[in-house]
Amino acid sequence: MKIGMILDEEFPPDPRVENEAIALINAGHTVFLFCLSYNDRQASSESINKIQVKRYLSTQFIYKLSALAYTVPLYKLMLKDKIKHFLQENKIDAIHIHDLRIADTVFSANQKLKLPTILDLHENRPEIMKFYPHLTKFPGKFLISPKKWKKNEEKFIKKADKVIVVTQESKKEIIKRVQINADKIIDVPNTVRKDFFKKHSTFPDILNRYQNHFVLLYIGDTGLRRGLQTAIKSLVFLSDEIPNIKLVVVGKNSTDAILKQLAKDLKVEKYVDFLGWKDPKYFSSYILSSAVCISPLHRNLHHDTTYANKIFQYMSFGKPLLVSDATAQQNLTENYKSGLVHKAEDVNDFADKTIQLYKNEALRNKFGENGKDFVRNKFSWEQTSKKLIHLYDNLLN
Repeated sequence: MKIGMILDEEFPPDPRVENEAIALINAGHTVFLFCLSYNDRQASSESINKIQVKRYLSTQFIYKLSALAYTVPLYKLMLKDKIKHFLQENKIDAIHIHDLRIADTVFSANQKLKLPTILDLHENRPEIMKFYPHLTKFPGKFLISPKKWKKNEEKFIKKADKVIVVTQESKKEIIKRVQINADKIIDVPNTVRKDFFKKHSTFPDILNRYQNHFVLLYIGDTGLRRGLQTAIKSLVFLSDEIPNIKLVVVGKNSTDAILKQLAKDLKVEKYVDFLGWKDPKYFSSYILSSAVCISPLHRNLHHDTTYANKIFQYMSFGKPLLVSDATAQQNLTENYKSGLVHKAEDVNDFADKTIQLYKNEALRNKFGENGKDFVRNKFSWEQTSKKLIHLYDNLLN
């Protein structure tokens, strides 16, 4: 089958898009990927890991219009013909829409072709939009409505032939809210490919740097809703109990100045390493240098129904988790006994659970082994992608 994936961003990088495309190619399908380019230096057509990438030249103006996709029709008008050309030129048999932002445009482009359509919801975008800084102030507050996005999400969930989400919790939430048949939705989590833990490089300088520290590791986006303020505040107490503690943060966000100022105000700067974003090839060494890996997400409907990919990266190397009680990651951590759960935004509970892990190396090792066994033998991408392959193998039937 010729599958036409639609991504209204540049490619690469996008790990989920790449993982799904490669899985389908390995299963015998041909994958064409529509994506955008913001300069004419990139090839308009090339093969990347056997993905037939088709780039369409765009502008930063169109990129900014994407935030208004469900406010004014300009975004759809500017991309509709490009998508229609992509579908016809490559004789696509089925469409795979990557996320909500481009959905309206794709359904409009497909109106006459009537190709079967898969809607892949990478996240609960209408909910997470409520936390975007530009939506809390003028003009975004008045131009962009999460309610409109949610209304359109529900419309396109009903319109699509199949819907893909990232967790069972997300599937349950949509079934209840949209009132659709459970068979229409499958969950395909953002798990790690076996190459991540089987073919990783080791960087001794990273391991040596932290060999004498009790490292709490965080990898990923450092936006405030991710909960790092909780971890930083806990260092006021933890530094007394664990003199060699070090919070290592590998990632960045535009709000990092707030986190750094908090560490400074609390006089715990020496216990935090803000490393910024690093090439993923270094992730394994940072994980191996850690004692406990954290995901202190705040509670909201988005976080409750999604997984942070980092937890699977952590688990694949046998590291114990300390996660907040955001529903999806709490369920995973408790069901597979891979770590401890703290109450979201509760500094004292975060500190107490950290001390519990610090004082009990055997418990840390047990949690680590449980998580490692789970990811490597039951929940790697090679396992979880089987649902995606089954969906396409049976789509035209």
